Order: sequence, then structure tokens, then C-alpha cells
Amino acid sequence: MNVCQRCGACCASFRVDFHPAELEGGKFAWGLGVKKHMTVPVTSAIVRMQGTDATQPRCISLAGEIGKAVACTIYAERPSPCREFDTAHEACARARQRHGLQPL
Repeated sequence: MNVCQRCGACCASFRVDFHPAELEGGKFAWGLGVKKHMTVPVTSAIVRMQGTDATQPRCISLAGEIGKAVACTIYAERPSPCREFDTAHEACARARQRHGLQPL
């Protein structure tokens, strides 16, 4: 099992902003693209995954318990910030610490 499938801390720590072209049917969407109802508009050029700008952030597409077993319910269609994030980022260690998990 990939460590990210047990963690999920990044999905409950950071804003996830991306271009609307990654939405369902968009020019730069992976797979089917992110469904529009899972996002909130920020500007005409930026949308944000619902839940990621809350006081206690948690992406709408995160299922499961952080640090135990999690899954992205839109993994094949996830937006570019999620595709680019990896465990080598310092942000991963900060997210894990925020949720009481040891750094990798």
C-alpha cells in the first residue's frame, strides 16, 4: 500500500486551487475532469476544491480517516496541484505534523 493511501494529511491541510480548464469537459482535464460542483469559484481564472479553504481544511474528495486509511474519490480526475504534490515536498512534512503524524 502506498503511504499516501494511509495518510491524507495534505488533503486536509492546504488549499487546492487550479484553472477551470481542468474541470469536467475542460481542455486540460485528466480523465473526465473535476466535477464543477466539487469546486468553488475564486476568480475567473481559478477554482478551488470545496473544503480546502475551511478553518479546518478537508478536501471534499477525501474519504477515510487521516493517518489510517484514506482514498481520493476522484483520483483519476484529480487536479494538477494534487498530481504535482509528493512526499518529497517539505509541505508533506508540515501537513503530517499538523495531523500528529511523523515525517516520512
